[in-house]
Parts: sequence; C-alpha cells; structure tokens
Amino acid sequence: MSSEEVSGAGVTAATSIAELGVEAAGRRSAYGAGALIMCDRVVRIYTGEGIEVQALQGLDLLIEQGELTAMVGASGSGKSTLINILAGLDTPTAGTVRVAGHDLGSMGAGERLNYRRTEVGFVWQQTSRNLLPYLTGRQNVTLPMQFSRMSRRRRAQRADELLAALGVVHCADRTPERMSGGEQQRTAIATALANGPSVMLADEPTGELDSATARDVFAALQTANTDLGATILVVTHDPAVSAQVRRTVKIRDGRTSSETLRHVQANEDGEATHHAVEYAVLDRAGRVQLPRDMTEPLGMRDRVKLEAEPDHIGVWPDDQAGRDEANGGAAR
Repeated sequence: MSSEEVSGAGVTAATSIAELGVEAAGRRSAYGAGALIMCDRVVRIYTGEGIEVQALQGLDLLIEQGELTAMVGASGSGKSTLINILAGLDTPTAGTVRVAGHDLGSMGAGERLNYRRTEVGFVWQQTSRNLLPYLTGRQNVTLPMQFSRMSRRRRAQRADELLAALGVVHCADRTPERMSGGEQQRTAIATALANGPSVMLADEPTGELDSATARDVFAALQTANTDLGATILVVTHDPAVSAQVRRTVKIRDGRTSSETLRHVQANEDGEATHHAVEYAVLDRAGRVQLPRDMTEPLGMRDRVKLEAEPDHIGVWPDDQAGRDEANGGAAR
C-alpha cells in the first residue's frame, strides 16, 4: 500500500471515529430533552477503609415539569443517594444529572450553593431539620428570600400567601415549638417553596406523623403541585402516599426497576374508577430487572432464554440449569 493510500485510510478511519463520537454525543444530548430532571446512567460509588459501595449503578430517570412523583425502595436501594445528588448535596461518580438545565456534575462550589438557594427546595423527614426553632413561621418562610432582591414587604406578603395556601396561616406568628408536627411540615413546605424553586424534594415528609396528620401533609404537597405549580419528587415508605400519585418509581439495587402509573377511568355507569399498572423499566443499556417473586417460582437464575415474538419478547428459564439441578449439579 502506498503512502498516499495509508494516509487516505487513516483519514477515513479518523473521520469515521469522529462521526461516531458526534453521533454518540447527539444521542446523549437527545435523551431527556425537555425534561426538568434527567439522570443518564448515573453511578455513585463510596469508598472508605478498603470498602467500595456502589449506591447507584447506572440509574436512569426522567421527570417532566409539573409532575408529582413518588419514589419508593428498600433501605439501601439508593433513594437517599439520588435525592442528595438532585439536591446538590452530593455529586455523581459517573453519568449525567441535569435539573432545570443545570449540569450538577460540572458545577463549582459557588454554582452549587446558588443552585440550592434558587432551583431546589427540600423538606426533610425530621421536623426539627426544616425550621429554625427561634423564628416564627413567617420568619422561617421569609428567610430564604433574603438572598433575593425582593423587598421586605413583598417577602412578608409572599410568606403569608404560601402559609395560607397550605392551610397554616394561623402559624405565621408561632415558633415551631407551638406548632403540631403536621403544622411544622406544612410550614416547611412553604419555606421550601419560598424562592419559587424549579423542583421540590421531600424525603419521607410523613415518616414521623400519624396517619391522619400524614394525610394533611400530603394534601399540602398536592396543593403545592396543583395550585402553586411545583414539580415535586417525594421519597416515601408510606403506601398511602405512593398510592395517591400518578406515577411511582421504584429503585432497587441502585437502578430504577419499575414504575407504576395510575389513572382514572369512567366505567359503564359513568362512575370514576382508579387503575394502576406496574411496568418494568427498560434502561438506557437495555436492562430490565425481573421481580424475584416472578423469577424464583420458575427457577430463573444466572441465565434466561429470550425468544422474539411478533408482539412481545418471551423470557424462559434455562433448561440446562434445570437439568443440572435435577441431576444433583453433576454438570456444573
């Protein structure tokens, strides 16, 4: 091959590689376009004393503006890690997290502080973490607004508007010790919404409350979503909460495993009936987590067979594995 041919082949190869890079970048940028929250193959690894823990293992998630979404999962599934990353309190080890156009993995310390002040509101499970004990309800709500250019009079007015919308305007001049647990949480929601954040995150906001008070707090979250236009992601173990949202995302082993979508339909008599359908999540890498309560009775483990059908994909146990087990593992 002549030098010209070698050179030409090199140019062709380089051009092809460059084109592949552009194509891959295009696919990444197209994913989640228009979504308020976009998590693309997010990984978070913690290391310490020679131990490595993968809290998130390639998690994908999209949340549109205006959604009220519940997130569920067992302890250690990665829920708290994800919520801390979205809140700007932690950073991903790999992957991309974007909230309201902000790339959370590339922000500096100053940008991250401004993001927490303006773009995200947070409500903790512990009522004592949400409000300053020596300030009144109105003062707690106005405090986040002091970093804005809003006048003092307008700040107080907005605080009263938020407290009234959430049913706790009577707590405007009370300190937290003079409020019930439910009143504290509703005041905390008002505080989280003070600066009009793009998204509000709530980590087990009803976890320390009795069932009746929890209903009141969740009703306040619904009001914040429907009347005040807040996009809300709530982490919960409370089935009464997750059953009342249109979309529930389940996390297992550091990845989104399933989603339950709920809708209301009218039956033949015109009465409203509620329907819920659970879907397995097909992530960006083409992975699906099959529920153990479905795989274990069929003896599915290690490997499964896939068969393409015109309208679905069949998943079958590995016949060889079954024969090996029947023969006492002789072929293993």
